Amino acid sequence: MRTLLNILVKELLQLRRDPKILPILFIAPVVQLTILGYAATTDVRRVELAVCDLDRTPASRALVDAFTSSTYFRQVVAVPSQDALDPWLDSGRARIALTIPAGYAADRSAARPVKVQLIADGSDAMSGTLSLSYAQGTLQQIAERQGFRLPVELRPKVLYNPDLVSRYYMVPGVLAMILMIMTMMLTSMALVRETEIGTMEQLLVTPLTPGAIIVGKLVPYALVGTVEICTALPVVLLWFRVPLRGSFAVLVLLTIPFMLCTLGLGLLVSTLARTQQQAMMLSTFVFLMPQIYLSGFVFPIQNMPRLFQWITYAVPLRYYVAVLRGVFLKGVGLETLWPQGLALLGLGAAILVLARLRFRQRLG
Repeated sequence: MRTLLNILVKELLQLRRDPKILPILFIAPVVQLTILGYAATTDVRRVELAVCDLDRTPASRALVDAFTSSTYFRQVVAVPSQDALDPWLDSGRARIALTIPAGYAADRSAARPVKVQLIADGSDAMSGTLSLSYAQGTLQQIAERQGFRLPVELRPKVLYNPDLVSRYYMVPGVLAMILMIMTMMLTSMALVRETEIGTMEQLLVTPLTPGAIIVGKLVPYALVGTVEICTALPVVLLWFRVPLRGSFAVLVLLTIPFMLCTLGLGLLVSTLARTQQQAMMLSTFVFLMPQIYLSGFVFPIQNMPRLFQWITYAVPLRYYVAVLRGVFLKGVGLETLWPQGLALLGLGAAILVLARLRFRQRLG
């Protein structure tokens, strides 16, 4: 018992002597709980609504106003034709499209069945299902409030994932997380291990520059990430039957800047941590978990408070999840996904520059 007690005291003293691990142990859980408390909501609010009003009458405008006056929908665009709705749904700028056919007001006046169409983005099955449910409730309230003689007939249509199969949008997100974990955590822990065992000092006395050392350390883990993608894709396509409607070349091309972000984060963690334990905890609690919460992979971004929505623009996983769902489910290419690719490239460059500066500072 005395030996066991000595070991326990020794471990506690070692924790106390490590000034960097104490904030991770006691402050990080509070921060995680705060983020999760705001981000972890399955409610759908202010869904981006695209409107195609082919009737253009006071009655049709009143129907649109009834949607936008609720807390569930937010109109982002009004288009003149149904074909113009497709780019908004493909890019994710609109998640629901409302089409009011010509003759809507006349049908109401003549007590004929009133028909409208809602097209939902099924690439996020949870949000799509809830949005359609809210739309049906909104139409029912409108019919009761405006005294329709006949109920409105809703004709819903779900794009990209007609059966709203949840694994179709969950599996691509899991693929993104696997790639991020493997490249970021392996990079950070491997570089810290080099420092722990003293081999990093041996590299520093060689003629290699810090930039060359960084490249030499990051390229192998980039290859590991590439192998991970090639290994996981057959499982996604053949086992889970997730359709790949877009171009494989576009997927590979947009994976490169995402790996720049994750490798850069791994390098940054290695400059902040002095032990492998610190590196693992920093990677998990400071970089990995917040990205999962704030990427839109699990919880819709539009439901988060405005401050957290702004923070998500600095989250690389947000853009890569959109890339995966766009390529797999929507079948879109660079003409639609170039903003995500550009954002990943900019974030990757910024993270690598910051990590390199920290690396040089630590060497100095």
